[in-house]
Amino acid sequence: MSAVAYGEFLRGLISNPRGVSAPTPSSPTLSRIIAGQVDPGVDGLVVELGPGTGVVTQALLERGIASHRLILIEQTESFARLLRGRFPAVRVHQGDALDFERFLPQGAPVAAIVSGLPLLQFPLADRQSLLRRALECQEHGGRFVQLSYSWRPPVPPGSGMNLSKTPVWRNFPPAHVWNYTAPVPR
Repeated sequence: MSAVAYGEFLRGLISNPRGVSAPTPSSPTLSRIIAGQVDPGVDGLVVELGPGTGVVTQALLERGIASHRLILIEQTESFARLLRGRFPAVRVHQGDALDFERFLPQGAPVAAIVSGLPLLQFPLADRQSLLRRALECQEHGGRFVQLSYSWRPPVPPGSGMNLSKTPVWRNFPPAHVWNYTAPVPR
């Protein structure tokens, strides 16, 4: 991560500690694991909610997700400005990621949604609504990938979604990557 990006991260953390989901940026290991959950061969957009300074965005690009397929939704103005500078070919929107649908082109297919939002700080009903809407806007096999530093899932199992997790010990602090998918109809 560049010194400018790290400086923006620290400014964001100091000015809005509840809006930044971690005390440090995601490590390269964590970013690669998150990006590894997204299949570049699945057609459609990859939507990143709360990309912060773009470490996961960079990993998604390195994974083979073409820049024209990425849509980033970041609430913090300084992070959105940094993202536009780092990734000029990627669509960056400044706004509320919980209202992600308004930033999607009408009728565009969505392949995956990746989230760095601090979901556990939101009411459970809001978290459930976000995941339900995120999976409904995708074809069967779509996914919602959530970064969290908690041992408990942002939305508990049994909420009409399949859930798996990957612990990431090589990150400070250790993290979990929660993978939500809709059940495949029979």
